[in-house]
Amino acid sequence: MSNIIAIVGRPNVGKSTLFNRLTESRKAIVDDYSGVTRDRHYGVAEWTNRQFTVIDTGGYVANSEDVFETAIREQVLIAIEEATVLLFMVDVTTGITDLDDEIAQILRRSKKPVFVVVNKVDNNDLHNDATEFYRFGLGEIYNISSMTGSGTGDLLDEVIKHFEDIPEEESNLPKLTIVGRPNVGKSSLINALMGKDRNIVTPIAGTTRDSIHIHYNQYGHEFMFIDTAGLRKKTKVKENIEFYSVMRTIKALEEADVVLLMIDAVEGLESQDVNIFHLAEKNKKGIVILVNKWDLIEKNNKTIQEFEDQIRNKIAPFTDVPIIFISVLNKQRIFKAVEEALAVYKNRSKKIPTSKLNDVLLPIIENNPPPSIKGKYIKIKYITQINASSPMFAFFCNLPQYIKDPYKRFIENKLREHFDFQGVPIQIYFRQK
Repeated sequence: MSNIIAIVGRPNVGKSTLFNRLTESRKAIVDDYSGVTRDRHYGVAEWTNRQFTVIDTGGYVANSEDVFETAIREQVLIAIEEATVLLFMVDVTTGITDLDDEIAQILRRSKKPVFVVVNKVDNNDLHNDATEFYRFGLGEIYNISSMTGSGTGDLLDEVIKHFEDIPEEESNLPKLTIVGRPNVGKSSLINALMGKDRNIVTPIAGTTRDSIHIHYNQYGHEFMFIDTAGLRKKTKVKENIEFYSVMRTIKALEEADVVLLMIDAVEGLESQDVNIFHLAEKNKKGIVILVNKWDLIEKNNKTIQEFEDQIRNKIAPFTDVPIIFISVLNKQRIFKAVEEALAVYKNRSKKIPTSKLNDVLLPIIENNPPPSIKGKYIKIKYITQINASSPMFAFFCNLPQYIKDPYKRFIENKLREHFDFQGVPIQIYFRQK
């Protein structure tokens, strides 16, 4: 089960700054993906070897004045339902506002761990002012400055004590999950593949309280579909449909081996799809992109290539991903989608013998060595694959600190060219020999 921290609170208290600090998303390596727009509001973070997902709820609040406060309340309700831990963020410089009081009232009724995070506490005088937030009756308060990072370590030390342990997976079968924006045809694809309405299928109890595992065993293929429960009616989600679906997506995604990202052919690849793609990539999941409703597109002999090129431009730099054009309605290429997903699953667990790695890559490296830095020559002497759930490689060399990203990409491309890791993120480490 994924552990999700949701940062809730009224606008302008510093939620996004704390989000950026926790996910380190100001680093170019995370933030410079083409196609990732300013509406990225969820990311992966790590503290003392515990990985978790952080959601900044503020980014999802609708901009229209009349639904502003309603939208915030809705998001708090959704976050209470879906998150593992809630960070209730307030601003010491403005004190308690009516909207803070209203959010606190909702949180007091929740059974989830709530941390009152008092932001902008930049000096000792403000520490005294922060004590007024004990009035919420939500327990201990945590004084931080999300701008400088002070206090965030102590906060995270306490937060991770409330994380749920991820259980050992009982099934050794491949786990596939279909993700995507609402109404792209995810449930219809499962029903079409199962050959019956999923409601009739007996779900095998999943490892999480709100996703179900469906055992598929037909046409010589056997695996588990991970499907999230549908939208719950008790929470109004009209304004927050995207936020709600993101919360659900993260839970399904983190449990899976291979993620089938379904997009709508008519609408194309949108920013939320790109965000989900990069979240799957960052979690080192196998990825297949399914373009549904392909039957609705007028086509000529260049349509598929042009569509593929547009997608690969938006998901760069990781573009070695299968793209399948399907129509769930007409059952076009839906079984090919399953075959590709299982091929990606095999790629993800592929192990390359050390001798073969060195035989293939060392001559290439010798002919194309890393550029010398300040007159120092980098010599890569030995390569091995690290034992892990997704492909990781260690390159032993004399000066690992001087190897730059363009050369890492060159090495990754050569690994893909010779060993077929289509659909799978690769991690490359350079280590001192």
